[in-house]
Amino acid sequence: MAHFPRLAALAVTLRGDEVLLVRRRNPPDAGLWGFPGGHVEPGETALAAAARELAEETGIIATPRLYLDNVDLILRAPDGALRYHFLLAAVLCDDPTGDPVAADDALAAAWWPIQQVLTGNLPLSQHVDEVLRRALIMRSDPVANAPD
Repeated sequence: MAHFPRLAALAVTLRGDEVLLVRRRNPPDAGLWGFPGGHVEPGETALAAAARELAEETGIIATPRLYLDNVDLILRAPDGALRYHFLLAAVLCDDPTGDPVAADDALAAAWWPIQQVLTGNLPLSQHVDEVLRRALIMRSDPVANAPD
C-alpha cells in the first residue's frame, strides 16, 4: 500500500452568506461538491497548500487565516482493502478576490448560499456540512472559538 495516510488541505472560503465549493472531477469524491483543496507538497504548510489549491482550482485568491479542523477520509473496497486515507486539514481563508472558474481537477466552481448547502439538498463530500458549521462559529468569534 502506497504511503497512507496522505495529507491534504481544504480551503474553506466564505463571502457574506455564501461559501465557495467545487464539484470534484476525480475520485474519491468525483461528482460531489466540496471545498477546493488537494495534496500538501513536501515542505509546504497546510495553510499555504489551501491557498495554492484554492487559486489552482478556482482562480480565487484568498488569505489562509487558521486551521478549523482535521478530518479523516477513509474509504475501503468491498473486500475491506484500504483504497484511500486522507487527513484533511480544513483552513479558513479570508478576503477572497476574483470570480470562480473551474480549473485543475474541478468540474465546476461556484459560490453557494450557506443555508442551501446546510439543507442537504446538494450532493456533498463527507464532512462539508460539519466543517462549514465550524467555519461559521469561528467567523462569529475567532478568539473565543480558537482551538486549544
